[in-house]
Amino acid sequence: MRSDADSSRARERTILVVDDSESSVTSLEIALDAIPGVRVAFASSAVEAIRSLNREGEAISAVVTDIRMPGMDGFALIRHIRADRAHSAIPIVVVTGDTDPETLERTSQLGANAFFTKPFSPAAVRNTLEKLLYGAEKA
Repeated sequence: MRSDADSSRARERTILVVDDSESSVTSLEIALDAIPGVRVAFASSAVEAIRSLNREGEAISAVVTDIRMPGMDGFALIRHIRADRAHSAIPIVVVTGDTDPETLERTSQLGANAFFTKPFSPAAVRNTLEKLLYGAEKA
């Protein structure tokens, strides 16, 4: 028999934040913790994010990623997620300091669902994620 805690954990959704900037991670954590039924997980690189996505028992419901990170960048991460059948439908939100208009276009073409430039509004990111995760449930 499942307890209420087990039942609520089963319904909990995990948002994976992928960013190598501690200040961005802190702002996103504060904003995303305000979404009911959500747990926030972190990865400081795209490679670490892929490990989290593929970890047995770890169900990621959405990804928030930076673009400019050492090693594998956010473009490659988005491409990887969209190419993987198991994760291709996961909502992806980009939060980046890259203000090049081509970056917005490129992330959109790769399949990102939303794009924010730093400095960003934590409330706007939170609202966007709530809509992506809960859609009509929140209407």
